[in-house]
Amino acid sequence: MENTTRANRLINEKSPYLQQHAYNPVDWYAWGEEPFRRALEEDKPVFLSIGYSTCHWCHVMEEESFENDDIAAILNDHFIAIKVDREERPDVDQIYMLATQAMTGAGGWPMSVFLFGDKKPFYAGTYFPQQRRHNHPGFAELLQAISQAWRDNRKGLTGSAEKITSFLGSISPQSASQHIDAGWSEIGFQSLRQIYDAEHHGFGTRNKFPRPATFSFLHAYGRRTGNEEAIAMARETLTAMAEGGMYDHLGGGFHRYSVDRLWRIPHFEKMLYDQAQLVVSYLEMFQLTGTPFFARVAEETIDYVLRDLRDPRGGLYSAEDADSVNPYNQEERGEGAFYLWQADEIEKLLDSDDAQLFLDRYGIEKNGNALEDPAEEFTGRNILYIHTSLAELAAERDMRITAVRESLDRSKAALFAQREQRIRPFLDDKILTSWNGLMLSALARAGRILGKSRYLKEAETVASFILENLMVDGRLLRRWRDGEARFDAVLEDYAFFIQGLLDLYDATHNCAHLRKAIDLSSQQIDLFADSDGGFFTSQEKPDLLTRMKETHDGAEPSGNSVAALNFLRLGRMLSQAKWTTTAEKTIRTFGSELENQGSAMVLMLAALELSLHPPTQLVIAGNTSSPDTQALLTQVQRRYLPQLQVLLADRGENQHFLLQYIDHIGGMTRIENKSTAYLCKDYSCQAPTINPQKLAELLEQIS
Repeated sequence: MENTTRANRLINEKSPYLQQHAYNPVDWYAWGEEPFRRALEEDKPVFLSIGYSTCHWCHVMEEESFENDDIAAILNDHFIAIKVDREERPDVDQIYMLATQAMTGAGGWPMSVFLFGDKKPFYAGTYFPQQRRHNHPGFAELLQAISQAWRDNRKGLTGSAEKITSFLGSISPQSASQHIDAGWSEIGFQSLRQIYDAEHHGFGTRNKFPRPATFSFLHAYGRRTGNEEAIAMARETLTAMAEGGMYDHLGGGFHRYSVDRLWRIPHFEKMLYDQAQLVVSYLEMFQLTGTPFFARVAEETIDYVLRDLRDPRGGLYSAEDADSVNPYNQEERGEGAFYLWQADEIEKLLDSDDAQLFLDRYGIEKNGNALEDPAEEFTGRNILYIHTSLAELAAERDMRITAVRESLDRSKAALFAQREQRIRPFLDDKILTSWNGLMLSALARAGRILGKSRYLKEAETVASFILENLMVDGRLLRRWRDGEARFDAVLEDYAFFIQGLLDLYDATHNCAHLRKAIDLSSQQIDLFADSDGGFFTSQEKPDLLTRMKETHDGAEPSGNSVAALNFLRLGRMLSQAKWTTTAEKTIRTFGSELENQGSAMVLMLAALELSLHPPTQLVIAGNTSSPDTQALLTQVQRRYLPQLQVLLADRGENQHFLLQYIDHIGGMTRIENKSTAYLCKDYSCQAPTINPQKLAELLEQIS
């Protein structure tokens, strides 16, 4: 809601989050040198507010405080106020999130940090209510207290700022380990095992957050060690997520997280990075188990992204909000309103038999089915989740399972069409290089594993969009929106996009993608590498308090973890020791973290797992479009073999490019004029074969 018709400076920003605040009465600045210079000149503290456009409590704090004229007057008179979109500036967010966690023991968004004009923080918190609530001071009360401390206790604030700044400078990874230790994986697995919820699956006993990097590690560790428990933990969690309320059973895709143990009640925002990573998780589980359910979830999630998050130019938007207009009362907005259903609406839309089947399948109740509803947003409405299996529904009604499925498909189509008439949640339509890189990987892998050419076509489109719109003067930028590319790329932009290009090369064997991945990898080293090992989050920039390294694989993976995987893949694919050494040095850099809290860097553990396998290559001499080449490739795609590098000796541009790095590929030719597979492990090759079944047997031996 706008409190004034006069826009503030944020009206000139492209960020949807900053534009949400463009009509606040607060005299906001975007991040830059001008507000800090003014703070020093006027001797005022800086109030730094960091959030993102689909953040529920960011909206609440805006409505309560930033749209309040009295609170705005305090901010404008006594502070310099800066608003930052964490998704545009993750480098800024990382620094002050760590400061907030250090000062308060917790973090989150909105993040509220008070700084000196030299960017050093002295006080921090997250959401502050308008009025005092329980042990939380009201925001106006807090502003008055800080303003008074600024006048009367500057020395104390300076001491706090120096202490926190010193801490920030000391929390880079500890001294690198001398050797990579396979025992780190066992430590990480046991750590996950201790917090695994064996009853309802997932990790932890309250809120359930999907952390796809965990699945990447469990898949790799379980396959290498033969630990079936690790695979089962991943399989059961992925099943519970897709059957619960966190999954959109009508439109596909996943909500951000579940607020309960049973995966029943989601926080309803949808983020591109979740969709991308979870597609890969479900595809890998499909490879591990052969169960079509996992492939279907991956496909439905991709279809959601391409339907609802795709820019006409080919890039992919960032997110959809959790809050939306209540379709039963359009004067109200609420959490998940777009996705909720009243039982009688379903009964009116469907014929009676289909309706009852649907109600039973998805646990629909007359008075609503939310397990808990402290904000009373779900009263009388239902969150779809799998309540009854297809087999149970069929047995209860003496129906064939195929007939049950057909009925449910009709009903889902009808309800989806009805839902499309509702007012959609707010769409954050900025396009981020990093998140598009993750989805590029998902599309490329889906196209390769499922044999879907349309996914490969979309992957090519995403890659082209980034290269055409977010490469400026030879360097990546981070964000594109409304025709504007802006902000220097951070480590994750490079790492995630390089990963996407490598996955696209694996799927297409188009050497242009490999060439670009190599170029960007060299550039990444120049811009982000630390001579002591690993990579800094940001480029060397004068507007940052310090440079930091990400030491946690969270909802998004660490750029260091993805970089380690990328350099391992490149080094082994092209027999380049310098890249393999870079990868191994990166893993060793985080050795203390992996040994002491390995579950915090689960994707780095996945890189460790890859490093423990001997280099394994499959070279297929043949043209990618020929049926006999495809028959050989099919044997690879259906298997989970993360250690296997597949190369194509096609007697064309791709093979010519590879010859610059791999001499022996020139001697790998077709036998009997048929596509031929050469499987090499630890630089020793098996006898070549033209028989897909023989190749399958060889692949089984290495899996």
